[in-house]
Amino acid sequence: MLGADDSGKNRASMTAKPPTALRLWPIAALCLAVLAGLGWGVHEQTRARAFAELHERGQNTLNLAESSLRGQLARFERLPGLLADERVIRSLLLSPRNSDLIMAANFYLRETAELLGASDLYVMYSDGETLAASNFDQPHSFVGGNFAFRPYFFDAMETGEGRFFALGTTSNKRGYYFGAPIDVAGQRRGVIVLKIDVDEIEQAWASEEVRILVTDPEQIIFLSNRPDWLFHSFGPLTPDQRDRTQATRRYANASLGVLDYRAAQDRHGFDLMFGPGNAVDASEYLVVQSAMPDAEWTVQVLLPTRAARGQAASAVGMALLGLGICALAGLVLWQRRRQLAVRLALQQAAKDDLERRVVERTQQLRSANAALRDEVSERRAAEAQLRQTQSELVQAGKLAALGQMSAALSHEFNQPLGAARNYAENAQVLLDRGRITEARGNIDRIIGMIDRMTRISRHLRNFARKPNQQLRAVALADSVIAAQELLDWRLAKQGVTLAVDMGPVPPIVIAGPVRLQQVLVNLISNAIDAVEECPDKRLELRATQSGASVRVTLRDHGPGVPDALQARIFDPFFSTKEVGKGLGLGLGLSISYNILRDFGGELMVRNHPDGGAEFTLVLQAADSLSAAAE
Repeated sequence: MLGADDSGKNRASMTAKPPTALRLWPIAALCLAVLAGLGWGVHEQTRARAFAELHERGQNTLNLAESSLRGQLARFERLPGLLADERVIRSLLLSPRNSDLIMAANFYLRETAELLGASDLYVMYSDGETLAASNFDQPHSFVGGNFAFRPYFFDAMETGEGRFFALGTTSNKRGYYFGAPIDVAGQRRGVIVLKIDVDEIEQAWASEEVRILVTDPEQIIFLSNRPDWLFHSFGPLTPDQRDRTQATRRYANASLGVLDYRAAQDRHGFDLMFGPGNAVDASEYLVVQSAMPDAEWTVQVLLPTRAARGQAASAVGMALLGLGICALAGLVLWQRRRQLAVRLALQQAAKDDLERRVVERTQQLRSANAALRDEVSERRAAEAQLRQTQSELVQAGKLAALGQMSAALSHEFNQPLGAARNYAENAQVLLDRGRITEARGNIDRIIGMIDRMTRISRHLRNFARKPNQQLRAVALADSVIAAQELLDWRLAKQGVTLAVDMGPVPPIVIAGPVRLQQVLVNLISNAIDAVEECPDKRLELRATQSGASVRVTLRDHGPGVPDALQARIFDPFFSTKEVGKGLGLGLGLSISYNILRDFGGELMVRNHPDGGAEFTLVLQAADSLSAAAE
């Protein structure tokens, strides 16, 4: 506006004395300087804002990439330590030249690798020689190979844990290796190694614009969604870096290249990288990176800056255009007769711009609401699927227990049936002889046996059917009696006694009858297994109520649970049973733990001071018992 007023004054003075060319040059130069300064300022601000948005986008991509890497590593990191305790692996390390043990270990490793989705799984002796491997029957088998030079081997032997990323010297495939020591009889006899494939991670990073790469401690790229950048370093390797890489043969026989690049940082603190690139591909990138200290990796996301700089140039053009419009408006305002028309036009333009922004904002809000609704629907569907999966897992555990009990229960039914037949035949003879009283006694015995089989059958039917998820008041004594009758055959077979103390008034709890019965069956079965080889085969089940909670304790007189395993005993697929004992799935306690959580209660374990393990169920007390069956 000041420029417009000055122009108006100059225009008015022109009627009296036209300015000379010499007087116009400073004004023109000042205007050009002002335009240049405004253009540069707009360009810098717009570019900084565009780079900030680009950096935020890169940070989000980096978080996703890093999360996928960490999730993939966390998925497998504990498995080698668990597999090292398997009997077949420990037996092989005791007799490394036993061909039968080698073949058994080969088949076990192959089946386990297929089950876990691992690339390779193999066992190395203390000298680094591979004794057995999941790919023993493949052309590039690891059996017989010596990989003592790999860090995952000597780190596991020395510190108890080995981690390493490398290109396989035998398979020539990239992978991440987890090593865990195998300790037998107090001696470290070897290492078990699990290798996972990283190709799936790269496939998930597919993008035409964003470049994602991961470098090792030597700044060599080993993961990237740009295949032509793989096995290239940022700058020439130093002799120490090259020696460390060759010592571990991290990249086997692959040739290592060098990227032609230049790093810089702009005035706003954004990290930039120039090259490699060409006229078609981007040659300037904004760099966002993060370190993964556990794996000694650096994850980087490179975003081309061409669009951001184009946005800044466009903003400058728009600014200059805006200045031109303002200048034109000044000329129009300079004409007094059109001042009112110009004002109305500007007001109308402002109104149109406001309406456009309202429409755009409304559309954005609609899109955001639709996305939010979709996300809520997806979360609800995921929660429903999770509940369904948990329910199916519980049912599978019950059916597995029923399968384990089927043979013994068949004997439980066949023995009373045979006895009933004998009593019936004797009753016929007694009736023929007129000995009615003795015949009635035989018939009473038959009826008693039928009642017992009916109770067992009813408990089996209730135990096998899929439970309702709704909770209600349940008589704890009924669930204990049902579980006791289902396991009565095991108690008698193993010579185990179960002492039950429900207190003077048996408590009533909030639960699902079928699922509560399943928890009791799982815990009593585990207790029977615990005292199988112990001289003291007593089990004690006691229930006490304190206020709004009921505590149910089941104690055995077995060896107890080692302190190191108590924190993991409720994990899925974790089992302390030897091969061939029980179901061997490691799901019983995990299922029971989750069932108690669904009831709003807890399941805990500790070793009793006088010996043996003691499991404690904490349930909510109920005032009355519902008569409806679950």
